[in-house]
Amino acid sequence: MERIHQKIGRIGEHLSIIRSIKDDCRIKFAVDPVYRGALLHYLYLLSDSCIVLAELVIKHNGLRIPQSYAESFDILGDSHILDAEFAYRFAKIASFRNFLAHDYVKINPEVICGQILSSLDDVDHYLIQISASLEQGDGTSSQ
Repeated sequence: MERIHQKIGRIGEHLSIIRSIKDDCRIKFAVDPVYRGALLHYLYLLSDSCIVLAELVIKHNGLRIPQSYAESFDILGDSHILDAEFAYRFAKIASFRNFLAHDYVKINPEVICGQILSSLDDVDHYLIQISASLEQGDGTSSQ
């Protein structure tokens, strides 16, 4: 359980960093390779950490082993740890993580600075649902 709480904290740190540097993203992304690299790195860490958190929660709850990163979220939705509709939508973070890991050359700044940065609230929603399920499962507060 401690690893789960540590991972939740780490995701919160990644979110804070990304939010602190996201202003003027389209301009900075186009002209500043250090900014671009930092943003993409933290987005990768964020997406990868969300996947690892899903896997930790699955293991903690003794659920079936996922065959893919995306399936981890489906399992959490099927198990009512996440809202099923949200889980299906949020599973796309696994594809995003793979994209960042393997297709760096094809990065579209409009997608990163627009669509991706505007969906950071989904990560907050994910953490809220995971934390709530942990509190219900333990019968104690996570704090």
